[in-house]
Amino acid sequence: MDVLSRNHVRVSGRADGPVVMLAHGFGCDQNMWRLVVPELERHFTVVLFDHVGSGNSDLSAWSPERYSTLDGYVADLLELCRELALGPVVFVGHSVSAMMGVLAAAKEPEAFAGLVLLAPSPCFIDDPATGYRGGFSAEDIDELLESLDANYLGWSGAMAPVIMGNPERPQLGEELTSSFCRTDPEIARAFARVTFLSDNRADLGKVTVPTLVAQCSSDAIAPPEVGAFVHARIRGSRLVTLEATGHCPQLAAPEETAAAIAAFAGDTL
Repeated sequence: MDVLSRNHVRVSGRADGPVVMLAHGFGCDQNMWRLVVPELERHFTVVLFDHVGSGNSDLSAWSPERYSTLDGYVADLLELCRELALGPVVFVGHSVSAMMGVLAAAKEPEAFAGLVLLAPSPCFIDDPATGYRGGFSAEDIDELLESLDANYLGWSGAMAPVIMGNPERPQLGEELTSSFCRTDPEIARAFARVTFLSDNRADLGKVTVPTLVAQCSSDAIAPPEVGAFVHARIRGSRLVTLEATGHCPQLAAPEETAAAIAAFAGDTL
């Protein structure tokens, strides 16, 4: 299967516009971007795709060896960029995909006109020795992964509303729960370990392309200190704090999220 089919790639928007590539996070798929796409399509060529193992990707292409670290996903991103041959892209990575973008841009900076790191976290685990606050203790993450292993559907129902935030809009948490539950449990368990156990703090300083760090004003998964850390480590980056709350602003506040992406991409390209 060719790479565009493997990752269920869809290209829309202005054929003559600059290119914006949107990458979803753990337990999700490209459908999570549907509310921001119409605004972006007015100005840009928009590239959507599903990570292997997610959404409508080719599940037969997933293997625990290739995707046991972020490197397998990074290789896919760079392959997609080469196959599309649309020139340098502004890569918008949500959550764990933000660090995929960091690693990809450090490896092949010429493929990227810029990065938008949406609700990023280079390391979810607190590091008391250095004063880094990721938001979770090592024990917290161990318990989270043990719970996921024991009862993935139950874990999804409990964690998705916490990740989404916005308890006054329970339909958002329900959508994320549904997305989690559509993911193959074996793949989800492996992707969760990659997501929550990776430490990419040392990779931030390798980024040389223009970067926007977009954090939410309140986020149980990536607190404001994390966004400030990423901003401080990527030379020349911009930091914007969205009024949006929760970890998925593309659903909770799509207009604000689309505007932040468009403003940065328009300046960059």
